[in-house]
Formats: sequence, structure tokens, C-alpha cells
Amino acid sequence: MKIKKTIDKIPGGMMLVPLFLGAIIHTAFPGSGDYFGGFTKGLMTGTVPILAVWFFCMGAAIDVRATGTVLRKSGTLVLTKIAVAWVIAMIAVQFMPEGGIQSGFFAGLSLLAIISAMDMTNGGLYASIMQQYGTKEESGAFVLMSLESGPLVTMLILGSTGVAVFEPHLFVGAVLPFLIGFILGNLDHDFREYFGKATHTLIPFFGFALGSSIDLGVIVDTGLLGIFLGLAVIVITGIPLILADKYIGRGNGTAGLAASSTAGAAVANPMLVANMKPEFLPAAEAATALVAACVIVTAILVPIITAYYSDYMKKKNPPVELPPVQKAVI
Repeated sequence: MKIKKTIDKIPGGMMLVPLFLGAIIHTAFPGSGDYFGGFTKGLMTGTVPILAVWFFCMGAAIDVRATGTVLRKSGTLVLTKIAVAWVIAMIAVQFMPEGGIQSGFFAGLSLLAIISAMDMTNGGLYASIMQQYGTKEESGAFVLMSLESGPLVTMLILGSTGVAVFEPHLFVGAVLPFLIGFILGNLDHDFREYFGKATHTLIPFFGFALGSSIDLGVIVDTGLLGIFLGLAVIVITGIPLILADKYIGRGNGTAGLAASSTAGAAVANPMLVANMKPEFLPAAEAATALVAACVIVTAILVPIITAYYSDYMKKKNPPVELPPVQKAVI
């Protein structure tokens, strides 16, 4: 049976299929984790420890020896993505009620959901798109996108809006596993190779653990809103990213558009933040469902839109073909 190949055909499948499997089990048999107990309960409720290990391995996989072009490109895209999420959060906090919207079409939408959907780029999706439509340096720009992974950026944005106050040690705790992995991976490249292999392996495990905390009724209730939020992520983050790529990253905007997705790991952020600040728990379940919808929507649409945009830019600015004589001289 070619189960993995089938899952790989689904955008973000290794994250989303286990997530929905966990959600189905939790919805149909909400007490199954407590019933089985032991390691099975740990697998279904161990989101935080599993993600802590994944975050450590992600840090170990990053090579500090990146070229200047890669750093400029990736730094531009990462900072722009975070800046846009911060601006949107500062605007939303002026209008959004504390605890999120409770009724109507936008029921379930909260500041936690908006920030989690917008502040992280799907690095794997970006790299695969740019391998086809960009340069080698642009493809390698996903190197710094890993720095967005985890709840740290979400916490920083939430803290800056005044919605939540995080103690300094919580910020340190959020990023410490990543930093330790990063240091070890660059001190010894064997560590990078060893731990780096686990980053993909752990994805279905934290996807299943996340799903085991979601009631599918919430996903049904927020389905159309999730699609709307996914489209909003592409438009609201995509336009500034295109401009930043053109005028700062020295590209044609293709890399910026390719970065306008929602990372699969962002699905974990609402619950992780809620575990640190319990006042976010009421909004965390709906936020998780909305971010999961954003991952699907952006994973499907961003490659398609980027392909059309890349073709348009190539027709608008075709490569200059040198005359045969001039070629010979060169």
C-alpha cells in the first residue's frame, strides 16, 4: 500500500492528516486518552513535549554559514512577514473584543488566530516553489524562516499589543530549546545531520497530538471563516512581501508571493500560548481550527498564484538574449 505517497499528495498532508485523525478520535471518543492511559495518553496529549523536541531539532538543522544573498533575501521576507502580522494585530486589537468574536460569521476569530495565521511562513512550501520558479539563492532563503517557528514571535506580537503580559523567563523558555539545538548543530555538524533528520519525522506526531485536542464541530463551525482567513493571509501578507522582495531583496516579487503562506507548525501556536497564558484557552480551540484551515488554503493557492505571477513577470521582463558575436566575445 502506498499510504505515505497518497498523504504526500495532500498539501501539508503529514501534518494535517494525523491532525484530522486525532480530531476524529477526540470527537467520537473524547475520553479515549484517559481510558487507555500510559503511553497512548501521552501520545494524544503530549503536544508541548513533542513540539519542544521538534523545536530543538529545527534549531540544530540550521547552518549559520549562509551566503550574504541568502541572508538578505530570507531576512527581508521573515522581517516583512512578522512586521505585517504586528501591524494587523495592532489594528485588530482596536476593534476586536477581548476573548475574540463570539457570534455571527466571524465567531471564533480572535487576535490569537489572526497572529498565528499570519506570522509564520511555510518554509518547505516556499523552498519547493522557489526551486521551480526562482534562483538557488532564493530557494535557500527558507533558512531563516525556521526562526519564525514556535510560539516566540506570536508571544512577542501579543505582548506588544497589550493583550497579554509575558514574563521574561517565558520568552526564554519558548526559544531555549531552539537555541541549544542551533548551538550544538553549528558546533558539530554531525549533530546537525543527526538531529536534523528528526524534524520531518516528528511532524505527524505533534499533528496527531494537536488534533486530539480539537472537536470537529469547531472546524465545521469555522470552515468558511477559515477559508476567508486563508485568502486574507495571502492578500494581506503577499502584497507587502512582493514589494519587499522587489525593493529590498532585489528580486521580482516571486519569492515574496511564495512566502505568503501559513506554516503547518503555526497550528500548534494557539495551544502553546494558551498553555503559558490560560486566559487564551477559551479562544485556543477555535484558533487552532482556523489556522489549520489557513494551512490548507494557502498550501493549495500559493503555488498556483505564484506560478501565474512568475510567468507574468517573465513575459513582462524577458531575459535579454545576447547576439551571437557578443556571446562569443564573452
